[in-house]
Amino acid sequence: MAKTVVVVGTQWGDEGKGKVIDFLATQADVVVRGQGGNNAGHTLVVDGKKFALRLIPSGILNSNTINVIGNGIVFDPKGFFEEIEMLESNGISTKNIKISDRAHIVFPYHKELDGLAEEARGDNKIGTTKKGIGPCYMDKTERSGIRVCDLMDKEIFAKKLKLQVDAKNKLVTGVYGKEAMFDFDEIYNEFIVYAEKMRPYVEDTTVIVYDAIKANKKVLFEGAQGTLLDLDLGTYPFVTSSHPTSGGFAVGAGVGPNMIKDVVGIVKAYTTRVGEGPFVTELFDETGDRIRTQGHEFGTVTGRARRCGWFDAVIVKYAARVNGLTSISFMLLDVLTGFDKIKICTAYKMGDKIVNNFPASLEDLAKCEPVYEELDGWHEDITKVEKFEDLPENAKKYIARIEELIGVNVDLVSVGPNRTQTIIRKNIFA
Repeated sequence: MAKTVVVVGTQWGDEGKGKVIDFLATQADVVVRGQGGNNAGHTLVVDGKKFALRLIPSGILNSNTINVIGNGIVFDPKGFFEEIEMLESNGISTKNIKISDRAHIVFPYHKELDGLAEEARGDNKIGTTKKGIGPCYMDKTERSGIRVCDLMDKEIFAKKLKLQVDAKNKLVTGVYGKEAMFDFDEIYNEFIVYAEKMRPYVEDTTVIVYDAIKANKKVLFEGAQGTLLDLDLGTYPFVTSSHPTSGGFAVGAGVGPNMIKDVVGIVKAYTTRVGEGPFVTELFDETGDRIRTQGHEFGTVTGRARRCGWFDAVIVKYAARVNGLTSISFMLLDVLTGFDKIKICTAYKMGDKIVNNFPASLEDLAKCEPVYEELDGWHEDITKVEKFEDLPENAKKYIARIEELIGVNVDLVSVGPNRTQTIIRKNIFA
């Protein structure tokens, strides 16, 4: 029987998905990216060496694993080949990468427009990575985007690019009051070179994924960002431009939803957020600074300091519901070592009202205050613990309480950054 596993972030991203995906990828035959682009940032640590991946699936470190960049991805060729160069310079083979011929392409004008739009928002900035992701998805939904299959045909590509360059220059001059900044010949010549370099990697990836599942292979769907950054289900408008929830993979990888069996939620032992928007458990004191320092909470892609706060069970319960979580991987537990007391937000208080479900309205969310439950912390070093039973009692109580609140079992516990610093309570791919 086929084993298909989706890995999703349950908070605002940066939960530690890279480590879990890397761990599971050692068992997977196929690893699939299905949404976002190189705005993702997954850090893998193997034998003490760090690899920061943004676009290429995390199964790339395993020579026998097929790595699929699915149709739901917005594909930046420049960023892709930079990653290829980094991997190959470290002796890692990239021959098993497959790029969907249906994926949309990120062009220089997308990146420029991303920055201009963010600048125009003024005080209402949404915290974009300025990688061109949003504008590329806008072209996709507007039905004017350029796909990988278009790039493979010079005549079709030239025709579509000319229309886009003209349209984007009109947008720059007419809306943003800038001089025309995009040159057709320059972009065409750059991307025609990419086209030939990409050609060996390009396939109909929906066939690859479908055939792998039908052949009872182990298929891992690699999520990026987090549930609260989902375009529909996140803290809109402070969200990404795609669907980093489990349902997004049915579309983004081109498979039927009934072909996805298990959904693993990556849960950070506390809560972090990058960018703007309400954050109920955010800490502005020494505790918040301490979590940030101990957790090295700075963005893989942007380098931005992350906002930090106590664990928010309201968020994770919401993520468990909308993703259909079947398992939790609990990350960065070691960061909380040394705290006398640890808090869990079990509900929100909005005026005289207790709120148990995550609100859609950001105005309502901004009015919410956390309702905390306090637990005793632990001071023992847990970074070398290999069995759950050997964790400090208070650490086990903390996990048990979170399981109780969320209603999903914690099957994996991370006690350090390395692949080996992982406690396995249940083999997800078994």
